[in-house]
Amino acid sequence: MRSTFLTFAAAALAAGVAHAEPATYAVDPTHTFATFEIGHFGASVNRGRFDKKEGSVQLDKAAKTGRVELTLYMNSISTGTPPFEKHLQSPEIFDVAQFPTARFVGGKFSFDGDKVTAVSGNLTIKGKTQPVTFKANQFACYDSPMLKREVCGGDFETTIDRTAFGVDYGVQYGFPKSVRIVAQIEAIKQ
Repeated sequence: MRSTFLTFAAAALAAGVAHAEPATYAVDPTHTFATFEIGHFGASVNRGRFDKKEGSVQLDKAAKTGRVELTLYMNSISTGTPPFEKHLQSPEIFDVAQFPTARFVGGKFSFDGDKVTAVSGNLTIKGKTQPVTFKANQFACYDSPMLKREVCGGDFETTIDRTAFGVDYGVQYGFPKSVRIVAQIEAIKQ
């Protein structure tokens, strides 16, 4: 009887260890957006988003660990104003010809229960990499009735000092250094 219990306990433990494997998720570009906001002389806020992006997420909910990689294609910037988009892509600001992508790689996940509350990692813009933490304003996983797969995602935000990435344009005119970045991300379990 004792050996049967030990065998059952070992099997349950092994199943728990197997269950703790990280799952891989592919970023869903139709439900993922990265936007930025920067003040304009204290009178209004300029906003834009990056329409082309790709990435992946590894998430181990049991171990409370993960890794996210998100690449933004800088030539896909969209503000609704083509001359502004062209200026943002110019050497004065993002220098898209030399630095065609921005990238976030996060390897430190913070949790409250089973909810992701923050992801910390490194953000690279214009070839310069700085540590950042994206705070989760909401996070959930659900079984998609259309895809018949699990989807996890949330709304994450951070504020950066753009001059740390070499994006200095307009500081001398009074444009703020701080830029708010909001990343709405959903990823599909593979």
